[in-house]
Amino acid sequence: MKKTSISVKRRAVCAAENILMYIAVGLTTLLLVGILCYIFYRGLPNITWELLTSEPSVIRGINGILPNILNTLYIILFTLIIVLPLGVGAAIYLNEYARNRKLVKIIELATETLAGIPSIIYGLVGLLFFVQFCSLGTSLIAGAMTLVIVTLPTIIRTTQESLKTVPQSYREGSLALGAGKWHMIRTVVLPSSVNGIVTGCILAVGRIVGESAALLYTAGVANEIMGIIEAAKPGSGGSTLTIALYMYAKERGEFDIAFAIAAILLLLTLIINIGAKLAGKKLKK
Repeated sequence: MKKTSISVKRRAVCAAENILMYIAVGLTTLLLVGILCYIFYRGLPNITWELLTSEPSVIRGINGILPNILNTLYIILFTLIIVLPLGVGAAIYLNEYARNRKLVKIIELATETLAGIPSIIYGLVGLLFFVQFCSLGTSLIAGAMTLVIVTLPTIIRTTQESLKTVPQSYREGSLALGAGKWHMIRTVVLPSSVNGIVTGCILAVGRIVGESAALLYTAGVANEIMGIIEAAKPGSGGSTLTIALYMYAKERGEFDIAFAIAAILLLLTLIINIGAKLAGKKLKK
């Protein structure tokens, strides 16, 4: 009787845990789907060809976000070009080359701490260092350099954790066959951990696309169409889609345009994530 009561009690606890788990998953999914559906419901009807391809003009009464779309793509490109080699290289060094484990632990703690700092603090640091001290001015380059600091801890930690999942026997087998250290990392370790690197890239892109506080101080709020070479020059500032969303919603009270920009941001993030996944599969092959 005692064993039976214990067995019944355990089954009741397991059933309760499963019910709570399904409720949590259901609520999370429902919340996510509700937010997405509401944004698309309010935003998609307001997306027009004129909105996507025009430069805003108060005199002519035109609401256009083409400069903001281009600035967002420039910021993503500039940031990833800088942060990916730095982040992946630092993770490779910490996991494969560093021998002082205490120093590695300190660096890991520092990166985890940096990942939790509010972005507006990064914006102030970027304003003082990149905009003023480095004389970059309010520019997309200053904004990109600030976002490099913001996303670097994420890239390092995700890549490092992905490298740790590669079995040690892979490394030993490659070295036993006569491969050098770097050749082993390049041909065995990195291809085996490419999924984690792609995940870090996706997280970084999501942080870049959704960032606004740091860019207000460093990239500015200009709405001018620039080429990629012009955008890379110091002093060439511009607002991204998130800043434009803030300006339309908070400063101008045009919520229809704000929801349209929000829907475009979601679609842009989805396209970039799918592209990163496909690139990861190609790199793995």
